[in-house]
Amino acid sequence: MRLVRTASVLAVVLVAGCGKVADLKPAPGHALPVKPAMAQTTPTPAELLTPPPYAAPARVDELMKKSTPREVDPFDLPPPSGGEAPALPAGSDPTPVSNDTGPATPK
Repeated sequence: MRLVRTASVLAVVLVAGCGKVADLKPAPGHALPVKPAMAQTTPTPAELLTPPPYAAPARVDELMKKSTPREVDPFDLPPPSGGEAPALPAGSDPTPVSNDTGPATPK
C-alpha cells in the first residue's frame, strides 16, 4: 500500500514538472502592445511582466524596543475657535423651524 502511494505521488510530481518552458510571445495574429507615449522603446514581454519597484515596497518591521514618549508635534494645535461649531455665513438670518405636520398651504 505504501509503495502505491509513493508511486502515485511520484507520478503526479513528474507530470506536474514536465511542462514546456518557452519565451512568451503574443498570440498568433496579435502584436505586442503599442509603445507608451513617454517610452523610448516598446517594452519586451519580460519588461511588461516585471512589476515596478513601487508595486512591492520594502517592509519596515522595526519593533519598538522600549516605551518612549511621543515627540511633540508643533502642528497638533486646537482649532482657533476653541472647537465651537461654525457660525452661519454673514448676512444670513436663521429661519425658525417648526415641527407642525399640518397640511401645506400654497402661497
